[in-house]
Amino acid sequence: MEFSIGDLVTRKSYNNDIVFVITKIEEDIVYLKGQFVRLAADSEIDDLVKFSSDKLEDDVDFLRRIQIYNEFNRDEYFYLPGKILHIDGDIDYLSRCLKYYEDNNIWAIGISAKENEISGQMYELLEKYNPSIVIITGHDAYYKKQGGLNDLNAYKNSNNFIKAVKEARRYESSHEKLIIIAGACQSNYEELIKAGANFASSPKRINIHALDPAVIAAKLSLSDVTKDIDLKGILEKTKYGSNGLGGIKTKGTMYVGYPR
Repeated sequence: MEFSIGDLVTRKSYNNDIVFVITKIEEDIVYLKGQFVRLAADSEIDDLVKFSSDKLEDDVDFLRRIQIYNEFNRDEYFYLPGKILHIDGDIDYLSRCLKYYEDNNIWAIGISAKENEISGQMYELLEKYNPSIVIITGHDAYYKKQGGLNDLNAYKNSNNFIKAVKEARRYESSHEKLIIIAGACQSNYEELIKAGANFASSPKRINIHALDPAVIAAKLSLSDVTKDIDLKGILEKTKYGSNGLGGIKTKGTMYVGYPR
């Protein structure tokens, strides 16, 4: 079977569990990126089978489920949603998240940066954009053969995300004044929370959807600043719920004004 860059494929050795897009082919090795989950991988070409785009009903249902329907009283009041700074190690996933914010009328700025470079840019970016919410994400992975769940050396980028979270907390220590959403597929959830994240992946060390951090951020952006969020309700909006992301109770970031 012939393959080309851009083809959708699955891996036979993994029971065809994840849909990938081919990003590069070098002889018999094919480089892959999750079509929906934040996962990068490579595979021998013989392990791949093509995946038909007309079989993506599950993801279509998810995209429909995460659309935000605002029922604001715009006759009398005006609304100021929280601003989002989204820093992403993957420019394709970043673009999808920015489109999601745009579709939901949320102000967001997107920055593409390699995971190991985010911490060095964090303080300057926060000073420049002064967001209510910052997302620190990209790609990560847990390698069981390299250590236990608590060993940061067993993770691809968790340590880089932790450093970035700590830099963000150096800028603003209050969890209420700056909400931090951090991590990617299989990240060390506990250490990210300890470092100062409000929300993080991944409690069960599973893959997360490319839009999951944006789903959390959008909901927080459009939640009243005077009220506690529905923590469980927000997590249930993500693709894999509390298995993929967890967090702490906090308030929203949207101000409501009168008169309009």
